Amino acid sequence: MHLYNVRDVERVLQLPRSTLQSLIKIGFVRPARGPRREYLFSFQDLIVLRTARALIEANVPRKRIRRSLESLRRHLPETMPLSGLSICAVGDRVVVRDGTRHWQADDGQYLLGLDVTLQNGVLHVVEHQDQPPAARETHAKNAAEWFAEALELESTNPPEALRAYQRSVEADPDNLGAWINRGRLLHEQGDTRQAERVYRSAIEHCGTDALLMFNLGVLMEDLGKPDAALEAYHTAINEDPNLADCHYNLARLYESQGKSQHAIRHLGQYRRLLTHEH
Repeated sequence: MHLYNVRDVERVLQLPRSTLQSLIKIGFVRPARGPRREYLFSFQDLIVLRTARALIEANVPRKRIRRSLESLRRHLPETMPLSGLSICAVGDRVVVRDGTRHWQADDGQYLLGLDVTLQNGVLHVVEHQDQPPAARETHAKNAAEWFAEALELESTNPPEALRAYQRSVEADPDNLGAWINRGRLLHEQGDTRQAERVYRSAIEHCGTDALLMFNLGVLMEDLGKPDAALEAYHTAINEDPNLADCHYNLARLYESQGKSQHAIRHLGQYRRLLTHEH
């Protein structure tokens, strides 16, 4: 059975590490541990994590989420079926289709629709928003396909991956994951100015997401703009106070500026978060 590490989960699900840690702490998933005590997640864990996040964002009560996730686990295979999966959450029910059977939602509020496929050894989890069928065909579907293609190309053809991420955000300007990944990839390639433009555009379209602002803070540091980096990091922890790496970077920046009290406060918060993680 193939297992996924934390980086795989962040990459595939576009799930910030702080959110992942919270879902583990709550008990929605219980990942295995590797030889160095690192978290290792099964295919089932990945799908449960993504579903849990969607239900939380829809303000579903925790008890109902637990029931839904228990139902989901009972119906999930241990590995990806050749036909792929479609998952839908409706009210308290989570319904799974394995490609050979069809599900039908009787009633309740539509909360989640996922298509899960395995292509060339890469797991893709694509979310379908609650849009009219015609809109999905002409808009979100194309954006999701470009995003999946970009993920596959990152390790082998970064320029083509960048173009695919661009096509994804052109098709769906609200595709936050495509904005973030494009900015990160540009930053990794040394095109810092273009990366900043991408992040700024992402903020205009998607708002101040924690991971987005954290990445912008890292970029501002590399551009030699510590004050702008501090501003971005503070915005990130306002969105997600449990973003441990952000507290660490704030502590480091404040220390370099001689602001030891601020540095000590954020370093303490960083250590507390790490303690909770383990």
